[in-house]
Amino acid sequence: MFDIGFSELVVIGVVALIVIGPERLPKVARTAGHLYGRLQRYVTTVKSDISREIQLDEMRKAGQSFKASIESAASGVEQQATVVDEYLRKEASNVDKVMAAMATTMSERPPSETLPVTPAPDHHVAAQQSLPLDEPDQNPAPQSGKSA
Repeated sequence: MFDIGFSELVVIGVVALIVIGPERLPKVARTAGHLYGRLQRYVTTVKSDISREIQLDEMRKAGQSFKASIESAASGVEQQATVVDEYLRKEASNVDKVMAAMATTMSERPPSETLPVTPAPDHHVAAQQSLPLDEPDQNPAPQSGKSA
């Protein structure tokens, strides 16, 4: 705190011995030591309070910047959601229009122009008919157990 060397302390001690006297010098030195300790504790407390306030201020600034970035991201998401919502509403409207047009076209068509409904082909029957394994063999193998 103070830049005091050893020679300066000796000069202060000699002056204090002459001014205060040898009887009261130990008591004054003890009191000066206690006051110096209190001063150091006070300075340390003030330094820690200032440091704590600086940290709190930094935390507030970080919190505000975080809040601003979150709000910015939320507004971006809301804008995108609005765009998607409008697109989906437009597409749903288009689908409704197409369905309504198809319904009016189908209701206006006379029954003679309607397409006949044909049943779907049975895939199992067609597959069974076209398998080469079901056809009779042209060259049947000999049935006897003996070979020639």
